[in-house]
Amino acid sequence: MKRRGYKTIQQAEELNITAFLNLMVILVPFLLITAVFSRLTVLELNLPALDAQTDTSQEIKLQLELVIREDSFDIQDTNLGLIKRIDRNEEAMKWKLFTDAMVAIKTRFPNETNISLLLEPAIEYKTMIAVMDKVRSADVVVGFDVETIELFPDISIGDAKPLDQTEIDNTLLNDNSNSEQGSKE
Repeated sequence: MKRRGYKTIQQAEELNITAFLNLMVILVPFLLITAVFSRLTVLELNLPALDAQTDTSQEIKLQLELVIREDSFDIQDTNLGLIKRIDRNEEAMKWKLFTDAMVAIKTRFPNETNISLLLEPAIEYKTMIAVMDKVRSADVVVGFDVETIELFPDISIGDAKPLDQTEIDNTLLNDNSNSEQGSKE
């Protein structure tokens, strides 16, 4: 007996992609707009390479570090040590002394653009941002005009080493001897 099969003709169904296209029409401009705005708020930092080797044939130059501590700003050079300590507290930041010190360093080293901010763990985010703004540029009075000068725009961020008790004692001794010499003069 012969089996008769019915051949059914299958037609391919069309995909309805209009909803997908509507979604893409909305998403593409939205993503482009947000990409542009998010780019404006990014601050690019130059981080040192992990395997960076220092060349000994180069002359020693300024490697400026600003250690932000709970009670002071320590401006120091990696090679030479502490340059200046500016006391601070949460009420009064003493930005004028800080800016004057940064301008003085910039006048001695006009080609230097790098600075490393080293923060203690308890430093607030808003303090870090304020310091970054003050380190990048400063307003200086020249004649009757106020000019904005560029200080150290290339900023790196890191963790500060905690002071041990001997460093604190040595710092206090140096501060006391400096104040006694100042009072004798």
